[in-house]
Amino acid sequence: MNRFFFIASAFALLLSSCGGNNTSKKAEAEADSNVAKSEASVVYFTKEITPESLVKIYKALGREATGRVAVKISTGEMGGNNYLKPALIAPLIKEVKGTIVECNTAYGGSRAETSVHKETIRAHGFYDVADVDIMDEEGEFKIPVKDDKWIKYDIVGSHLKNYDFMINLAHFKGHAMGGFGGVLKNASIGVASPNGKVNIHSAGKYETATLEGDLHAPEGWNESPEKNTPFIESMSAAAQAVHEYFNGGKNILYIDIMNNISIDCDCDSHPHDPTIQDIGIAASLDPVALDKFCLDQVFNLPNDENNDTKALLERINSRHGTRIVYRGEEMGLGTTNYKVVNL
Repeated sequence: MNRFFFIASAFALLLSSCGGNNTSKKAEAEADSNVAKSEASVVYFTKEITPESLVKIYKALGREATGRVAVKISTGEMGGNNYLKPALIAPLIKEVKGTIVECNTAYGGSRAETSVHKETIRAHGFYDVADVDIMDEEGEFKIPVKDDKWIKYDIVGSHLKNYDFMINLAHFKGHAMGGFGGVLKNASIGVASPNGKVNIHSAGKYETATLEGDLHAPEGWNESPEKNTPFIESMSAAAQAVHEYFNGGKNILYIDIMNNISIDCDCDSHPHDPTIQDIGIAASLDPVALDKFCLDQVFNLPNDENNDTKALLERINSRHGTRIVYRGEEMGLGTTNYKVVNL
């Protein structure tokens, strides 16, 4: 395992005991109280996690993926087994005539270099169901951000220019530094080149990736949730940049699959086993509403013999992970106010 995740693991117990800052808690409480004032975004939901239900929920969104369609997933680190399986997503990709897209990582491992990344993709079976494009294979470029509090631009794989439409197909799970990963993380860290990942992780201080895996996390991020906030807010900014890149958000849609829910990300080569039963598939045109819906599903689950939610909730809270949706709402990416349509 790379150096960054050793550090994250070493501080996990300390982070789990950290509380929130009163100011940030107050701000988020005020945001919740103001939610009713905004128009609710629609989140479609089905408990069925099947190839057929995935196609059904895509069609329910009413936004047809046209032109050259990128389907952004995480192809998963070699050794991991919680990533979205090719058999589950293949019919959707066929339906939209899409290409699976990914970017190389900035922390070492089996996806840090294109040649090895392709071996991982092949081993996980994705080449068997679709074309796969590593978007930074031939370089990168910068796209503008609206929220320049931390990062001044987003650095993405150059092949992003080759696509007219994006389906952001995320696997909802925990994350060592972000607390959790959903569609916002998939749009930000996931679409960023290795240099772009460093830029986001360091909240704009650095933008040079090394194979040694030093992500330049914000200083003191592991001391309290608030010191991790620059990274979390940088992810919101990058997610908004990608959203706007696709025709002002009109050529992108979002799907979260809530299965194999572990406290660890698919970027971990040795993730913790899932501790929560599969929940379902959710989709929306609003990424903020969608991630908030998924967070609510986990936070509202009873901690019992079927679902051990404690570890994931501690991870999310200790990393100030929920801040990503509130920052997204503040900057106009979406709303945390949603209404659910069950399929």
